[in-house]
Amino acid sequence: MKLTKARGQGGFTLVEVLVALLALAILASLSWQGLDGILRARDVTRESLDRSTRLATVVTQWEQDLHALHDTGVVPALAFDGQTLRLTRRVETGVALVAWSVRSGLWQRWAGPATTRSGELQQGWLSSFQFLGNEPGHLLLAESASDWQIYFHRGGAWTNAQSSGDLQQPQAPAAAASGAEGGDGGTPATAAVPREALPEAVRLVITLDGRTLTRDIALGPTGS
Repeated sequence: MKLTKARGQGGFTLVEVLVALLALAILASLSWQGLDGILRARDVTRESLDRSTRLATVVTQWEQDLHALHDTGVVPALAFDGQTLRLTRRVETGVALVAWSVRSGLWQRWAGPATTRSGELQQGWLSSFQFLGNEPGHLLLAESASDWQIYFHRGGAWTNAQSSGDLQQPQAPAAAASGAEGGDGGTPATAAVPREALPEAVRLVITLDGRTLTRDIALGPTGS
C-alpha cells in the first residue's frame, strides 16, 4: 500500500508568530503615543483656558474697584507704596478699603469690611500695612507675578504712582466724612490734611508667567 502525505491546513511558523506580535506591539505603541499626545494637548488647552478665564475675572475685579473709587477725605482714596495699592471704594453698605499687592511672587487682593465710620476706616488703613496674607477677605489671584508697577495719568502724562502729584485743599469736616461717619457716635471726622489729587486714569503693569499685562482704567472727572 502506497502511503501519501496528507495535505492539512498549514499553521503559522514560530517566526511568523513573532513577526506578527512585533507588528502588533509597534502599532500599540504608536497608538498609545498618539493618545497620550492628544491627552496632553487637551490638558494644556484646559489649563490655558482656566488661566485666561481666571485672569479675565481678576482684571474685571480690578476695573470694578477703580470705577467704584470713593474719596472720603479720611484716608487717601488711592495710594501706591511700590508693593501695595490701597484704595477706598463704594459698596452697598458704606465704604470699604481694598488692597492689591504683590509679595513673594504672589498677586493678592484684600477687601475689608464695609463701614460708615471714619475711625474704623482709619484703623483698617493702618492695619493694612501689617498684612500676613491669611486675613479674612484675602484672595490669592495669581502666582509667578513680578514687575508690579502702577502709573497715574495727570496733566496729559503718565507718571510713576510713587511720584508726588498735585495737592488738593482739605475738605471741610462734614464733606470729608462723606460716606464715612466719625469714629465715635457718628460725629464728623476731623478736617483732613492736604493730600494728592486723584489721577485721571490708572495704568497697571504686571508680569504673570513671563507675560506682561498692561491695563489702563479711566477714573472719570472726579474719580468718585
